[in-house]
Amino acid sequence: MAVKIRLQRYGKKDSAFYHLVVADGRAPRDGKFIEKLGVYNPNSNPATIDINFDSTLNWLIKGAQPTDTCRAILSYKGIMLKKHLIEGVKKGALTEAQAEQKFNKWLDEKSGKITGKNDRLKIESKKQSSDRLKAETASKEAKALKVAAKIASVTETLVSDNEKLTEKSSLSEETNS
Repeated sequence: MAVKIRLQRYGKKDSAFYHLVVADGRAPRDGKFIEKLGVYNPNSNPATIDINFDSTLNWLIKGAQPTDTCRAILSYKGIMLKKHLIEGVKKGALTEAQAEQKFNKWLDEKSGKITGKNDRLKIESKKQSSDRLKAETASKEAKALKVAAKIASVTETLVSDNEKLTEKSSLSEETNS
């Protein structure tokens, strides 16, 4: 039986999320599976990946073959690197301590990149919201100036009409007297 690590699709039409599962290679995509390993949500930025590290590593060591997308996800989380280092220890190329040191160094670098991206996204989000606020304020002020100008012109016409009426009334009073 060819065992595969692959994605099972869930969610609505335009907002899909996936479960990482171990399944028989002959089973349908969303069909029967052996074990659920984790969840992958590509809708968030950066994508949310929650995987049971030990169980996934155990299945890889047993010989489960990940699909291309799952291989990329597992590489992103460091599971493929850990498997590679374990195989190196088995062959005698590395010691257990060296393998653990390399893996921890890689994890630190990766977490630094992820936090950097999160910080950059937060800064960009704040900048976009402040730019929107400035544009909205400018638009609001422009509308207020237009309304004020319109009110001023209406007021001027009313004042001039009142002046004309007072002149007419004063003229009519003078002619009547």
